Amino acid sequence: MGSIKKGILGGFSGTVGTVVGANWRGKDIIRSRPKPSGKAPTDKQMLQQAKFRLVIAFLQPLRSIQTKYFGSKAGAKSRVNIATSYTIAEAVTVESGIPELVYNKVLITKGDLTGFQELAAVPEAGAKIQFAWEDNSAQGNARPDDVFCWACYCEAEGVFATGETAAERSELTAEVQLPTYFAGQQVEVYAYFRNALETQACTSVFAGEFTAL
Repeated sequence: MGSIKKGILGGFSGTVGTVVGANWRGKDIIRSRPKPSGKAPTDKQMLQQAKFRLVIAFLQPLRSIQTKYFGSKAGAKSRVNIATSYTIAEAVTVESGIPELVYNKVLITKGDLTGFQELAAVPEAGAKIQFAWEDNSAQGNARPDDVFCWACYCEAEGVFATGETAAERSELTAEVQLPTYFAGQQVEVYAYFRNALETQACTSVFAGEFTAL
């Protein structure tokens, strides 16, 4: 591979003829186009590919959240990459050779903001969820004006609903309105705080698995 240091066009990505341009660990590089392999993938490779497809599809709706609030960018590895790696390693199990998500191990966000104290969630009529927590505004780097945020996944529909509320940490309660078509469906419920400046979030909490009313 060759490293592109200067040039009238600068770095590039993608395939041009027999070469491929990319950015690797902050450097523009070019390499020869890989030749198709005639080898059939092993069972292990196929399983890993299946895990990757499962996780990528699941996390795609969370991309804008995780770009801001999942760990710290490390070199060329983005926060989205870190979230994907975490989910594959920690939140996927294999049953009869088929990868499945372990919802109570999924993280929506991962950060250093002080999290919840005694979070509880209760489904209510009209596809709503009522959240409550104890006041810990004086703990660590928590602030009373930290904003309550949520994410709910409906496996039957294969979709996430996400949002921020007007509720702040000091208010101790928040009511969330889910999409009406979630009613009667099982939902996985997550919550997190982000600060008022939108620069930091806590590690998300799995608040439970409920049937939306």
